[in-house]
Parts: sequence; structure tokens; C-alpha cells
Amino acid sequence: MDLKIKDIVDLLHISEKTVYRWIKEKKIPCYKINHQYRFNRSEINEWILSSKIELNANVLSLSSQSTSPILSSLLDSGGIYKNISGKSVKEILKNAISIISTPTSIPKEEILAALLSREEMMTTAIGRGIAIPHPRNPIITEAGDSNVSICYLENLTDFNALDGQLVHTLFIVLSNSPKKHLETLSKISSLCQIDEFIEMLKQKESKENILKFIQAKEIEWQGLPIGRKIGN
Repeated sequence: MDLKIKDIVDLLHISEKTVYRWIKEKKIPCYKINHQYRFNRSEINEWILSSKIELNANVLSLSSQSTSPILSSLLDSGGIYKNISGKSVKEILKNAISIISTPTSIPKEEILAALLSREEMMTTAIGRGIAIPHPRNPIITEAGDSNVSICYLENLTDFNALDGQLVHTLFIVLSNSPKKHLETLSKISSLCQIDEFIEMLKQKESKENILKFIQAKEIEWQGLPIGRKIGN
């Protein structure tokens, strides 16, 4: 039980009064320990998505210590694609979905519609020239179909990012569960706070080099000794 009332307030940018009201109405999962309310990190992760609360940088940081899913494996499945064309967000997403790897069980049109619907609600641009298009809720059912695709854009594009920067790279995320969905978004967000990684994306680095960088970071996140492989 590693979250307190103050953590929830800071996380969701709400008042303590609102948190206590949610507790009273049993709208948020919590526990009372030694006369104080405590919250389980993983339960709050899932509650955020199931309650359809919008993701922000604080929410994304919740699961930064998680060891799964392995982002490098998701990216290895999804792949990296260069020079995605388009003059608008809609055109770019349409062109990206037409070429990236997607589950054969779901029509590409359905995936595109889910991405556009999420984008219409609120931009998926997280700043520094990065956007993470994703369905608001997972639309695939099989874990093996989950993947992440990196798309380098042909032209800088306005995704209405809060920092005003035009987007040069997309991470398209397809997950099969709310928990994995949030964890994947968290890891991408953490990576995109690293200047070296952002520069690699701007230079449209190869899949091999991007994977190598991410794998090294995953070892750090897991606290494993250098040289030990993830999953061993």
C-alpha cells in the first residue's frame, strides 16, 4: 500500500475533498490501515483506465517501476517505419495503420477509428515531438497480438501538443489489457524524457539501435546486473 491521499491528489490534480468523497462513495479502491487511507499502486493503475480518467505525465509515472510488459519485445513485434506521409493527423494515422503490423483478427479500419476517436478527445502528443496514438481502451484480446510500432514522420506535424512542438515520431500502442496498456505508455513516456533517446528518434535511428538502447534501459529498470538478459 504505497500511495497516500496526497499522492492521489497530486496524481489526478484534484482536491482532498474529492478523494474523501470518492472513498465514502466507494468509487476508488482503498484500504484503511492504522486509521489512515492507503492505495495499492497496481489497483489504482487499473482503476484509472476502467474509470476512463485521462492519462497525464503523473499517471504515466505510476508504473515506471514495473517489469512487464517488455517494451523491446513489443517493439520488435511492431517494428519501425520511416517517412510516414500526411498533411494532417488523420492522414498520418491512416497511412501509418495501412503499413504497420496489426492483428489480422481486427480490420485496420477499426483500429484507425479507435485511434482517431481517442485523438479527437484529447491529443496523444506528450511533448518533445512525440505522440503516442492508442485506443482509449484496449481493442485486442490476445496477448500475442500486443505490439508497439514506431513511425518516423516524413514531415513535422501539428498534434496540438501542450509544449507547442511539432511531432516527428509516433509510438502506436496496441495492448490487450488495461494494465499492460498503462505500463507500456509509462515506459515510452519515461524513455522520451531522455535527451539521447529523443535525438535518436530525430535522427531516425534503425530498429537495431533503438532496440539496443531500450533493452539497456529495461535492464536498469529491473535492477539487473549488466550482462544478464531480461527474462533469465
